[in-house]
Order: sequence, then C-alpha cells, then structure tokens
Amino acid sequence: MPVEEFVAGWISGAVGLALGHPVDTVKVRLQTQSGYRGILDCVIKTYRDETVLGFFKGMSFPLLSVAVVNSVMFGAYSNALLYLSATHHHDRRANPPSYAHVLTAGSFSGLMQAMVLAPVDLIKVRLQNQTHPYGLRSPAGGSGAQYRGPVHCGASIFREEGVLGLFRGTGALVLRDTPTMAVYFLTYVSLCRAVTAQGREPGPLTILVAGGCAGTASWALATPMDVIKARLQMDGVKGVSYHGVLDCIRISVRHEGPQVFLKGLALNSIRAFPVNAVTFLSYENILKLIC
Repeated sequence: MPVEEFVAGWISGAVGLALGHPVDTVKVRLQTQSGYRGILDCVIKTYRDETVLGFFKGMSFPLLSVAVVNSVMFGAYSNALLYLSATHHHDRRANPPSYAHVLTAGSFSGLMQAMVLAPVDLIKVRLQNQTHPYGLRSPAGGSGAQYRGPVHCGASIFREEGVLGLFRGTGALVLRDTPTMAVYFLTYVSLCRAVTAQGREPGPLTILVAGGCAGTASWALATPMDVIKARLQMDGVKGVSYHGVLDCIRISVRHEGPQVFLKGLALNSIRAFPVNAVTFLSYENILKLIC
C-alpha cells in the first residue's frame, strides 16, 4: 500500500486546520448555542469574554490528531483509486481514472475518515462550546471550565458515558462525510481536468481554485447533517436528549423550523474555500517532494 498520500495528507491537514479553526469555533457555537443573534454577535461576545484565545479553543488536540484524520482521508482515497483503476498517483495525469472511480473512492475515504474522526471531533466540539474566559477560577479554586483540556475531556466522557460516549454522533458523521467526500474529490478532479491540458499537471492557481471550490461545494452539502452531528455530540451536556439522528432532526425542526439546517452555512462556506485551497496545494506539492 503506497504511503506517500498518507504523509502528504498528514502535513496538509495540519496546515488547513490551523487556518480554519477560529471560524470553525464560531460555526460550532452558532449551531449548538442559542444565545447569539448572528455571526458578528458571536464573534464580538467570544472576543469580549474570552479574548482572541477563545477562537482557538479545542485546537491543540485536533492539530495533532486531525493530521491523522486527513492522512486517512487522502490515503484511503488514493489507495481506493489504486484498487479500482490500478492507477497510482504518478500515473493519473497521463491515465486519469474515471469519474465513477473518483466518486466511489471519495465515498470510501469519507467513511474511513468518519470512523477515525469521531472521538477527535467530539472532544473538539465539547471544548469549543466552553465559553469561560481563560484564567477564570471557580470558588473552590479550580478551573471554571468543565473540561481542563482535551485529555481531561476525553477521560471525563469515557468515565461518564463509557466507550460509546466517545463515539457520540458517529452515525451523523458518517452520513455527513460519506457523500460529501465523494462530491469533494469529484469537484476537485473535474475542475482540474477542465482547465488543464490532457497529460499535463495543473498549476498552483488551478489547484488553489479547484481545491477551494471543492471545499465550498462539499460543505454546502454537509452543513445540514453537520448541525445534527454537533447537536448529538453535545447531547447530555446541556440536558437535551435525542434518540438518534431522526429524533434530533424532528426536534430541531419542531423548535426552530427548517432553517435550522442552514446554521453555519455561511461560515462553512467562508472557511471552506481558503482552507481547502491551501490543503490541496500543500498536498500536491508535498507529494512532489516525497515521491
């Protein structure tokens, strides 16, 4: 099994995460909390109460682990393509795989990514939803936060909710990532082919634009299930109880209307273009260096 794609995915994933995490924090809070009137209100309150550091809550653990997740995503995609079309990354310019193979490999990568991402994303979302200012102390002298960090968060979830608690929201995550990763890679490959002469490699600008468009398209599709995923991950913390994906959809629509599925759409789109443009450019250039 070729490992170059895993290494390139590892590094590019860390770069993309560092760029997009502040916007992701605002998006998660808008999806799971009701105390904000909109994006600007959330940004102002977060900065006022928690300083700029509040936008980076929950980043330390994903920064180390999302590299693994991104590695799995790109590695699973490339190796699935190799299996389906017997086409290695070196040969894809001269002998490009079919769009059907790209779509299938993308779906497979989304499924694999969701399996690995579930506990990491759960801890990230729980930490991002802590709105205490840094340095705040409780009357007993401890931290004012429920979780003191990613390790404490993971240990607390395991102790209070068991092993299955660490995979809360996994069903929604699979439903989100399996189709959206198919759209992600299909959009990227299609745009690169459309503006690049056959047999030649796309230039940096082409990669940036195609990667950004791929990210925006996939997140536009992912946002409705992303809302449900985030709410299921926060289930139990604030006394809300959902009996699965369908029950969460039903309760969310009943309380907030169909527009609930659009929460975070603007932020996802704003974040997706630059993050995925940089991710794909990093991925392609790292592959050239190590292959």
